Amino acid sequence: MNLGAMLDLGIDESYLKSELEKMNLKGWELLVEKTQRHGISGTKVTVRQTAHEHAHRHLSDIEQIIKGSSLSDYVKELSMRVFRKIAVAEAKVHGIPVEEVHFHEVGAIDSIIDITGAAICFAALRPEAVFVSEIELGSGFVKCDHGKLPVPAPATAEIVKDLPVKTGGVGFEATTPTGAAILSVLGTEFGSAQVVKIARTGYGVGHKDNPDLPNLLRVSLGETVAKAVSGHKALLIESNIDDMNPEFYDYISERLFKAGASDVYFSQIIMKKGRPGVVLKVICETGLEDVMKEIIFKESTTLGIRIFEFRKETLAREFDKISTDYGEVTIKKSFYENVPVSAKPEYEDCKRIAAEKGIPVKEIYNHVMALLSLKKDQV
Repeated sequence: MNLGAMLDLGIDESYLKSELEKMNLKGWELLVEKTQRHGISGTKVTVRQTAHEHAHRHLSDIEQIIKGSSLSDYVKELSMRVFRKIAVAEAKVHGIPVEEVHFHEVGAIDSIIDITGAAICFAALRPEAVFVSEIELGSGFVKCDHGKLPVPAPATAEIVKDLPVKTGGVGFEATTPTGAAILSVLGTEFGSAQVVKIARTGYGVGHKDNPDLPNLLRVSLGETVAKAVSGHKALLIESNIDDMNPEFYDYISERLFKAGASDVYFSQIIMKKGRPGVVLKVICETGLEDVMKEIIFKESTTLGIRIFEFRKETLAREFDKISTDYGEVTIKKSFYENVPVSAKPEYEDCKRIAAEKGIPVKEIYNHVMALLSLKKDQV
């Protein structure tokens, strides 16, 4: 349902399939169709196995599949965070170490596609926040490899601990461990109403057709407005380095950005005994610290890092297009409490046009800024 909702929202089907193929998993195909539930049109996704498989994988097996793929570091880390969430819950339910957890349903190809696909779609959108309403768990019983269990399944109950939930809305399992883990890992705000200006909405159609309520997952993409919360918790990762070839910094910075860092920068310092050094600083979202640590430790010469949690406050932003003598250029607009405070062209657009036209990038930039100033005066 999540994949269906994301495709319905606008993620390109061919892009999702091509990214999923980077895992080199055989024996599956993605079936996508438009259908309805209670008169509401949406997208239904089915992961169909084209070859028989009865694999009970451990977490290490799934990690080998994902880490060995050519997916981006960011998608790999997101996917593994979801799988680890399920593994920790299963380990607690069964009273065994995480390493000994046997993934049954979750270790099957369809669940691997579901979870990795969710990470691919999330990475394509790169939302700054994810608001999740109360999670409907359903009611009744569900059949699984361990027999007939009450809804919510024990692993689901463990995963949604501390999250706002409701039950009894439908007479079947409405939230699986996989769905619960995806919501838990990707969500930033739960249960609270937010003031959002919705731009697009997508519907993922479930396989069960419930006669009383439409079996749909609704996902909306929009912007927070007015007094909506603009800040959230983030991480600052620091490391002092004084014995590394300076040429390596550019490569490390590039890898950190590709893995999901919001910002990477360097500061010159004087260390003990008067040695010149550099502080590497990385700002990233909570949950990405493991992949950031791995890159820093493997690619740099540092022996240690510092991690600080802080509150990140940002201006509301929106993007627009403006016609210029050189073609269309993307404009980034910033707002404080719904009042515009700045507007400027996207550097990558200016850079691309400058390379195509063979003219200085500053000429493109100044031309667009002049148009924006003229437009403001006319208003």
